[in-house]
Amino acid sequence: MTADGRPLAIALMGPTASGKTALAVDWARRFDGEVVSVDSALVYRGLDIGAAKPDAAERAGVPHHLIDIREPWQPYSAAEFAVDARAAVEAIVSRGRLPILAGGTGLYFHALLRGLAPMPEAAPAIRAALEAEAAERGWAALHAELANVDPEAASRIHATDAQRIQRALEVWRASGRTISDWRRSAPTQRFPCRVLKIVVAPTARAVLHERIARRFDAMLAAGFLDEVRRLRELPALRAHPRPLDLPALRAVGYRQAWEHLDGAFDARELRERGIHATRQLAKRQLTWLRGELDAIGVDPQLDATRLDRIVTAFVDRR
Repeated sequence: MTADGRPLAIALMGPTASGKTALAVDWARRFDGEVVSVDSALVYRGLDIGAAKPDAAERAGVPHHLIDIREPWQPYSAAEFAVDARAAVEAIVSRGRLPILAGGTGLYFHALLRGLAPMPEAAPAIRAALEAEAAERGWAALHAELANVDPEAASRIHATDAQRIQRALEVWRASGRTISDWRRSAPTQRFPCRVLKIVVAPTARAVLHERIARRFDAMLAAGFLDEVRRLRELPALRAHPRPLDLPALRAVGYRQAWEHLDGAFDARELRERGIHATRQLAKRQLTWLRGELDAIGVDPQLDATRLDRIVTAFVDRR
């Protein structure tokens, strides 16, 4: 127990392909822990290879939570995640074990550790109007509009991220307040654990880019396209008018594979687009992680000894 009476937890953050899964499993085995996934793709059943879901060997003997809890056509919000993850953490603590929160979805970490502000409910008419405008002018133009009314949100949201551009403008038009202003009014609900935040990432960007390329090639070799073919045959996805608008299929790599199977481009271009999209995701994740000022950043390849020392010293406080 710590001086403030709360039990301990570790938040293991980092960009995609930075080695979080292996570290989380290793720490769980060494320190009597359980892993809580903080990844918006891992919640979906059927997204295994392309989402780099921990395999059977990695999960053997290590309980994992919030994996395979939704079908790929079902919605799952950050608010729902925060409730589910908090319940998982409290259950792990009740068993006397160490919660290890591992993943790269910044919004999920924010929702769990800091709470989410109340937001205006969805406004279908405004959303439809925005979709019509995007069809006519393009999402880049709507992103430019967002930059005029809410530069803070525009700096966080990529110009091709249609879902978040739409939501930010919807909130603005519905309430007259920017989504950034709403978020600043987030409730302060104390997290039930004292958290050690660790950010693992290669110091050299080229190293991360190479890891991303190798992993995408390994996914293709492991049958990623067959996995996407199986998803395409699911009745609920076959019947969906716009399956690529579903959050599950916006996961990096899946859209590119789906479009390739539609005949939009060849296998070589699939590889190029998949690697590029994954590198862009890593860039956005690193931008968010730089805002985690209370986190300890470590290159796990160059400074594994220091990383082990930090984690061991923290866990020894129990």
